[in-house]
Amino acid sequence: MERIKKNFGFGCMRLPMKDNEVDTEQFSRMVDAFLEAGFNYFDTAHGYISTKSEPAIRECLTSRYPRDRYILTDKLTAPYFNQESDIRPFFQSQLEICGVDYFDFYLMHAQSADSFAKFKRCRAYETALELKAEGKIRHMGISFHDTADVLDQILTEYPQVEVVQLQLNYVDWDDPAVQSRKCWEVCRKHNKPVIVMEPCKGGSLTNLPDNAKAALDALEGGSPASYAIRFAAGQEGVFMVLSGMSDMAQMEDNIGFMKQFQPLDDREMAAVAQVCAVFRGQDLIPCTACRYCTDGCPMKISIPDLFACMNAKKTFQTWNADFYYESVHTVNNGKASACVKCGKCETACPQHLPIRELLVKVAEEFEHE
Repeated sequence: MERIKKNFGFGCMRLPMKDNEVDTEQFSRMVDAFLEAGFNYFDTAHGYISTKSEPAIRECLTSRYPRDRYILTDKLTAPYFNQESDIRPFFQSQLEICGVDYFDFYLMHAQSADSFAKFKRCRAYETALELKAEGKIRHMGISFHDTADVLDQILTEYPQVEVVQLQLNYVDWDDPAVQSRKCWEVCRKHNKPVIVMEPCKGGSLTNLPDNAKAALDALEGGSPASYAIRFAAGQEGVFMVLSGMSDMAQMEDNIGFMKQFQPLDDREMAAVAQVCAVFRGQDLIPCTACRYCTDGCPMKISIPDLFACMNAKKTFQTWNADFYYESVHTVNNGKASACVKCGKCETACPQHLPIRELLVKVAEEFEHE
């Protein structure tokens, strides 16, 4: 890990888009600014942005810079293999798509009790360790979405795991479903460095309700994103915090407060606690818009967008949410009422949301006559 320059990484799951394709011109400018500022860690996965992230990495990063200028992380994701013999060809295809000969980090993706059972059955961890021995992976780790007990089991069974990527932010820190703090404590117990994903909870901690934003504005300091990312980066054992930046303005803001990183002070922590209290009082759907749920939906329901409409209506009480529901997000996709309750979405959801029940509530809110 000696080549990692700073504790801030570029998460490539929410890249700038133009006409439903990655805006490679803007992404290239963002890559340039990121590297010029002294950062060098990039994170992707095959399924990100409907498989458009890896090719964009090749076009905008790996074909433009020498290999020693950047750290690249990719992942092995459960839907792309069904048996042990599938893993090496898939891994090789990822190298080729990304335009590299090795990955600095390769993570067993979205580990949970269910997915871990499949990874064990297919000897995925063993295969990754073989690839490491061959020099095609520098560090093997996991990304994780489940309870602390499951994480403890994985790290006990596979002590060779070098890093753990966790969802960690100040709202989820003590959330009983996500268990950010408890999972972090397991990592400390096993002495595993932590990579943080979703420090801004899919943008929820950057687009705050007015009363929550007021608590941070009173500090007369940085942006809402700055407090969220600095909270995560300030936890012991965290060596990398990812931000899914989708435009140059976000990049410039993030670089500004992470070049000379300072953890939150007591006054800032108190303001963050006020924001948490606001969120708990609004009963919002804690969706991070990772979109894992949409790939297998037989009715093509744009679940995260419908949840965003529901949250917006609770937060802002304006007509815009109804407009976006009817005229944008359900024009070419299924409405909430189209759900056939197959449960594929809930199996894929890292937040363990009761999506089928929530879609019933969304339909009741937006589809009344």
